[in-house]
Amino acid sequence: MNSKRNNRIYLDHSEIEILKPDMQRGRIKFAIFDFDGTISLIREGWQQIMIPLMVEILMQTPSHESQTEIERIVRKYIADTTGKQTIYQMIRLVEEIKKRGGAAEEPLVYKHQYHELLMLRIRDRLEGLRKGKMYPEDWTVPGALDMLEKFKEFDVNCFLASGTDEKYIFDEANLLGVADYFIGIYGALDDYKNFSKRMVIQRIIKENNLCGPELVAFGDGYVEIEDTKSAGGIAVGVASNEYERKGIDEWKRERLIASGADIIIPDFRQSQLLIDYLMEET
Repeated sequence: MNSKRNNRIYLDHSEIEILKPDMQRGRIKFAIFDFDGTISLIREGWQQIMIPLMVEILMQTPSHESQTEIERIVRKYIADTTGKQTIYQMIRLVEEIKKRGGAAEEPLVYKHQYHELLMLRIRDRLEGLRKGKMYPEDWTVPGALDMLEKFKEFDVNCFLASGTDEKYIFDEANLLGVADYFIGIYGALDDYKNFSKRMVIQRIIKENNLCGPELVAFGDGYVEIEDTKSAGGIAVGVASNEYERKGIDEWKRERLIASGADIIIPDFRQSQLLIDYLMEET
């Protein structure tokens, strides 16, 4: 039974917000998960690396605006491309450099520069996981492992699709102990034209001859939500608060709703209720 709070509809007094109660349920055979912010928290705070880097680069161009305005511009276009491969954010950076009369490097140069800085931020997390000084649950969205385990019990085939480089995704998924739950793991390639979440979703649908409601996707970015809805699937927006690790990130929620999400969740703490709802025939 649904309940209503602040003009929002929730499932059984839970934190599971139902946006489209008339969605077709009970036919799920395949699930696609985003990684960062949906399952993994290892890269929590990546914006705090990317934004200052881009601001610093743009402030060196001949015709730059004030630092405050540059920060506003950078935050907006990072928000607009979150969920896509990192390379697209760097392609936009190159465009902004040229727009201000600067001489730009290739996007891959900036991408590798960003990754080097990001690795400095997260290396203690990775090392802690490798050496057993930290535990997977320390750096996993709450309840994510339980959700994957429940899908396994229902024989739902799960895929992982991320905009982060594939080599990092394999490593980090193994460190978090989730890699074996997926029959396919897909990450970004330096040859970015050969990868996108849209390509992954279309490939999964084509190879498995899927009908829309047989597919469900979970993600905290607009890409997986829009692509899943265009394929006729069920889209669950994970509006995770990555820093506090509880509650809804309202900015994510608004973007996910605008992208067409059917359901909004803060995390997977109420995985049993969520999976019962998804697997119930309508």
